[in-house]
Amino acid sequence: MHMTAKEFRDWGHKTVTLLGMSGVGKTTLANNLPQSSWFHYSGDYRIGTHYMDEPIMDNIKQQAMKVDFLRDLLRSDSIFIANNITIHNLEPISSFLGQLGSEKLGGLPLDEFLRRQHLHREAENNAMVDVAVFIAKAREIYGYQHFVNDTGGSVCELDSPEAEHVLAKNTVVLYIRAGEDMEQELIRRASSNPKPMYYNEAFLLAQLEIYLANQGLAGSDEIDPKQFAQWIFPALVKHRRPLYQALADKYGYTISAKEAQQVSNEAEFLELVELAIGRTDKRTGL
Repeated sequence: MHMTAKEFRDWGHKTVTLLGMSGVGKTTLANNLPQSSWFHYSGDYRIGTHYMDEPIMDNIKQQAMKVDFLRDLLRSDSIFIANNITIHNLEPISSFLGQLGSEKLGGLPLDEFLRRQHLHREAENNAMVDVAVFIAKAREIYGYQHFVNDTGGSVCELDSPEAEHVLAKNTVVLYIRAGEDMEQELIRRASSNPKPMYYNEAFLLAQLEIYLANQGLAGSDEIDPKQFAQWIFPALVKHRRPLYQALADKYGYTISAKEAQQVSNEAEFLELVELAIGRTDKRTGL
């Protein structure tokens, strides 16, 4: 949604979508807005609690059934396992996605890894399409004045006209762009603690071919999952950078991660959005 800075300032029911790499500060920025008037919609939370709840729980129960003590209790309905995802605890999604590589080292075979990746992509697309419905729910049912859509780090990979249309039509799209220092920090974090992630399939398979050749491995079943996740992350950052910028250039506005870090309250957030809109207006001559 494009508008002037004044139009945004005067807008009685503000709706904003935050885009950017995982770890760039989207959730922190959203958390700086008053919970009394801003509905915080987390794409990842919607994915984990609605679209992927059943496959996540099936995976957890499958692992629990491997333990004799737990298997007997589960089969007799003596215990139950519940999904306890929160906006600040998305570990169940990560544990389901898993990492590609040797099963002996905790990895997943390529076919199963891709199956889970496809489930995540479909779920993320649906979660973004749901934004329009939740904007209405937040206002009409819960009485929230404003709405912030805190997206996952892989939204730029969706390539979904439907999701893009929903976000562009119903929200001001704000891309938090990581500078070189921030990108290096994200890479450092991924190296010290590589986490499961979503990858575009074509990108993944191309990088996998390079990795196998460089390491002299015959197939993905010989890969150390954590080492591969560490190796591929810098390429992922480079791959996603232009995708995010293209979305911002087409549908919205850009701020830097450093600018986002300076925000500590609602007034500063709104001022920053107006600044981003004003910069774009000057550049395009609007």
